[in-house]
Amino acid sequence: MSNNDGMNYQPKGKASKVIDSGEFFFAAIGLDHGHIYAMCNGLLEAGGELKLVYDPDSTKVKEFVEKFPNTKIASSEEEILLDPTIKLVASARIPAMRCELGLRTLDKGKHFFVDKPAFTTKEQLEEARKKTKETGLKWGIYYSERLHVEGAILAGQLIEDGAIGKVVQVIGTGPHRANPSSRPNWFFDRDYVGGILCDIGSHQIEQFLYYAGAKDAKVLHSKVANYKFKNYPKFEDFGDATLVADNGATFYFRVDWLTPDGLGTWGDGRVIILGTDGYIEVRKYIDIARDKKGDHVYVVNHEGEQHIHCHGQVGYPFFGKFILDCMYGSEEAMSQEHAFKAAELCIEAQNKAIHLDMPGGFVG
Repeated sequence: MSNNDGMNYQPKGKASKVIDSGEFFFAAIGLDHGHIYAMCNGLLEAGGELKLVYDPDSTKVKEFVEKFPNTKIASSEEEILLDPTIKLVASARIPAMRCELGLRTLDKGKHFFVDKPAFTTKEQLEEARKKTKETGLKWGIYYSERLHVEGAILAGQLIEDGAIGKVVQVIGTGPHRANPSSRPNWFFDRDYVGGILCDIGSHQIEQFLYYAGAKDAKVLHSKVANYKFKNYPKFEDFGDATLVADNGATFYFRVDWLTPDGLGTWGDGRVIILGTDGYIEVRKYIDIARDKKGDHVYVVNHEGEQHIHCHGQVGYPFFGKFILDCMYGSEEAMSQEHAFKAAELCIEAQNKAIHLDMPGGFVG
């Protein structure tokens, strides 16, 4: 049994520095979600230097500097935004409040790296699109279920190498443990998180666009429900959606907050990628009843069957590439349009969703 709920998921890889000391300072503002630890650790492993942190909650700040003891505590957000040595601000504040901070960050000439969901409304997204075009600065989004999972990274490399031919269909599952006693109140309010498809569904849609090599997609249909947590009326514990990409590839995904306590980790996240010449399955965080470690990649193609346990072997190249993109204006880590398109489609899926009401069909 595990009480881990993924809130403080903190993968660590081998340090792979792409820059020298003193070249790239960054800061953290907003510690509402534990993903900020993984985001900062990834940047540190790539050679970034964490200079300052700010959050109005002193308890959160104290815990943060215990984890990153070389970090100084800022007295305000403005102290960070006005510091000319800070090149990037990382943030995991409450989702509905992330865009406003990002806009102010870019206005001060700094790049922004934010936890998903980066936006909860299309209006926020359009403001960010406009701001990045005005400033030429980066608005990176932490889609951790692909960027910070070695099995998911290896799957992309295999696809690029032609291991399964052209990708035609993807199935993604993103179950999470709710663990309500450890969650803040805003977590249960879709006005703050954007809804389940906007929030954890964003991981799924981003990986589909990436694996399928697609630039756009249409949301064919989507559904959300609150099956279990009726005492939180603005919470959704289930969602699914079907999409078709501009290149003809199709996608079905399911996300939920229904992971049972008996699972050895916070969620049995998986992805199955079908190509014209084979398929890949990634068991991201656990291989149930067999191995409590994740990063299991199964490959079947014309050459046969293969199981690759790549934990600790692939690393996390996104962070180094993202730092270099910020420094040199390139787009090697992730294009700005790809990051925004995934966010746009998850908001669209959320807005289009049928609201299920069990038992008795649906409403909405």
